[in-house]
Parts: sequence; C-alpha cells; structure tokens
Amino acid sequence: MNAHQERLDTLCTIATPEACQIDLRVAGPVSRARAWFIDFFIRFAVWLALVVAANSVGDLGVGLMLLGAFALEWFYPIIFEVYRHGQTPGKQACGLTVVHDDGRPLGWRGAFLRNTLRAVDFLPLGYALGFVASLLNPYGKRLGDLAAGTLVVYVETRVSRDLSTDDGLGSEAPPFALTRDEQIAIIEFTRRAGTLTRERTAEVAAAAGPLTAGLDGAAAEQRLRRIGNFLLGGHRATSSRQ
Repeated sequence: MNAHQERLDTLCTIATPEACQIDLRVAGPVSRARAWFIDFFIRFAVWLALVVAANSVGDLGVGLMLLGAFALEWFYPIIFEVYRHGQTPGKQACGLTVVHDDGRPLGWRGAFLRNTLRAVDFLPLGYALGFVASLLNPYGKRLGDLAAGTLVVYVETRVSRDLSTDDGLGSEAPPFALTRDEQIAIIEFTRRAGTLTRERTAEVAAAAGPLTAGLDGAAAEQRLRRIGNFLLGGHRATSSRQ
C-alpha cells in the first residue's frame, strides 16, 4: 500500500474487551470497484464457458446454464469469502479482505447477508444506492456491510498489525464452538504472547482450561496460540509471502 492510499483511506481502531486495540485500514470505493471488476470478468468468463457447453446438450443445457449463472451470481462471493478468509479472487488481487466490525474473520452469516443485499445496493443502476451509502458513513460501508456488520480492509495493514512475527506453530481448530468474546480473547493472546513473560503466558493458558485440557506449561500455551492462528484465518501464511 502506498502513502497516497493511506492518506485517502480510513483507519479504523477497534477496542477489544481486553483493553487492546486493533488498527484496520478500511478500503475506499476505488479499490473495492477494482476488485469487483476483476471478479465480474472471472464470472463472465466462466459463464461464457457454460454457454458453450450448454449448446452441445440441447434443452437440458439451457437449464444447466441458467442454474450455473444463478450460482455464479449469488454463491461465488459467499463461498470465496467464507473459505478464502474474506477474499474473492478480485479482492485477493487488490490486497483486500472482508472482516467483521470487531476484526473477527468473516463467517457464513455475515457473508450471506452482505452478498444477498448486493441486489439492493445495485439499485437503481450500477450500485448507485450502495455508493451513496458508502459516502454517508465514515468506513465506506454499503448497505450490505451495514446489515452484516462487516468491513472491507487492506490485507497488508491487518497482517502487520495483528501479526508482527511468524511463530511457526501452525494452526489448530478449537475443540468446540467459541463465543465472540472468547475468539477475541484468544486472538489477542496470540498477538501479544511474544511480549509477555513465560510465567504470564502459562497463567493465561492455564485459565483456558477447557481448550488446553491435559496440557500444561509450554504445551498448553502453544495449543492456545495454534487455535489463535486458526481463528486469524491463516494470515500467517499470507504475511510470509508478502
């Protein structure tokens, strides 16, 4: 990201329940439009391939083509944003990602809401309503983002703020579903573990007993950090490639 983009785009500072702050650089309308056009051309190319294939199978092909067009329009962004850490191919190419307002990775509910409401944002033509909405709030949110509680941010800023080093521990899914506050607490522990004393990290890991059951000391701390890496959506791998 260059300095010009940093001056134009908005810095969003999130205060967590643990009295920590996460800084996210919110993407502006130009960057988001660029990502949308890349995704549009990808979908269009796939749709053309479906048309060619449909012509070879008669009436059944027309039905399959329409079904494919529907899936491309509605499920393409949802699937990518859920399984690719908030990034469609267009967003990835432009260095953008979608997160919740509190910095958590995007889930099914948020991805479904923000993309379903694209139909409203498009009104009356060319995303005019969504563009006006983005100009009327400080974080450039269209109506879908307002309903879903999501932000489109730059990946580079999120990585540099959340992950100052690569701990090399890998990731591990939590053994059971975590609440929003539990996810934020574990993410903050993972980010700050390198600045804490060994005694303090052991104390925090011990307090997370259900997640570290059967482990103590360094083993418990490392499991908790691996779970934190998992909740961060695999961005450690992203940061090592940038």
